[in-house]
Amino acid sequence: MSALGAGTSLFAAGSAFGMSKPDSLEVNLDRLTSRVADVVPISMEERKTRVSKAQELMAKNGFAAIVLDSGTTMSYFTGMGWGQSERPMVVVIPAKGEVSYICPKFEEDRLEEMLATGTKLGDKIYPWEEDESPYEQIKKAILDAGASSGKIGMEERVRFFIADGVRKVASNFEVVSADPITIPCRIIKSSAEIALMQRATDITIEAMTLGFAALKEGESPSTFSSAVAQAHQKLGGRHAFALANAGEASAFPHGSSQPQKLKKGDVVLVDCGCTVQGYNSDISRTIVFGAEPTARQLEIWDLEKAAQAAGFKAAQLGAPLEAVDAAARKVLTDAGFGPDYKLPGLPHRTGHGIGMDGHEWGNAVRGNKQILEPGMCFSIEPNISIVGEFGVRHEDCVYMTESGPVWFSQPSPSISKPFA
Repeated sequence: MSALGAGTSLFAAGSAFGMSKPDSLEVNLDRLTSRVADVVPISMEERKTRVSKAQELMAKNGFAAIVLDSGTTMSYFTGMGWGQSERPMVVVIPAKGEVSYICPKFEEDRLEEMLATGTKLGDKIYPWEEDESPYEQIKKAILDAGASSGKIGMEERVRFFIADGVRKVASNFEVVSADPITIPCRIIKSSAEIALMQRATDITIEAMTLGFAALKEGESPSTFSSAVAQAHQKLGGRHAFALANAGEASAFPHGSSQPQKLKKGDVVLVDCGCTVQGYNSDISRTIVFGAEPTARQLEIWDLEKAAQAAGFKAAQLGAPLEAVDAAARKVLTDAGFGPDYKLPGLPHRTGHGIGMDGHEWGNAVRGNKQILEPGMCFSIEPNISIVGEFGVRHEDCVYMTESGPVWFSQPSPSISKPFA
């Protein structure tokens, strides 16, 4: 939490937000310095370990290979980033053998240039000309790896026309979902991944602290969003999002499209995140702007805190992820909210998985029997929505260790102190 440093001094101790006179946004931004100079990227050895795990899972499940379209999972295994177009550029990971790339022939030189940096896994390329079939090249890569039958797994974000193209040319194979391979790999984070997520979290805390100081009466809460975006960049993170909604709009979990102007006594709900080396943070906080909280605001804020604490307590090794949702939701239903997803109450799951994607596998939701294991990362955010009044959400993410859950960001100590 040392990243907070000067940020915490933006507020007078115990004061209501907007009642003190902080320095200007420009002055506060000038004080910020990069927090990523010492960050350690994911190593080539770790990427090789990921591929080895995937190949072990393929052997156990009868897969000949998996196919990855451009996107997060391609980057996870190979470090390669590539924009999507109507021309397939995919990665094939066979059950045995080397990772290969299937790309348009006229892009081969560019791909080779990227692979030559030494930061991308694999160097085997199967190019295809404009009048040739990329799907035949995908099949050839799999056949060259020694497989003549079995399952070809399509990672969940492979576009339909690619999966269908492979199915049509590879009649000896069964085209199926690659979820049994890719999800077990990505859902368990290594210490290196957790370190990157922790750094992204620290940066977001500092950026949010500056954002709160930028809030002004009579202006849109989007001033917060702009300040956080600038701070994320100055601190070395890649800005992902910074939502801010005030008053009745705070009752909508993802905000309202209606114009908003801050006034004293408004509940302000914010939700922010950035990435460091491709790994995400995600934090929500709720404050009262420019006035001391009313008894009603404090009551709901404290109830939300109790629900979040119950979710954390339930997040124990060997328990199903749905237990986190059940525990948090029970606190709210016992207080008269809901039941289930009914309003006023908690209209969505209690948490989502997080990693290279802001939302990924590992949801804390009813019906998810996935057993909690070390390395899993997810949010705990039992939002309380009271339409026509206001909403409160405390969102912090955890990672599972051999001793149980650990917070990436400590929960808010009080309504006037968003960060520990």
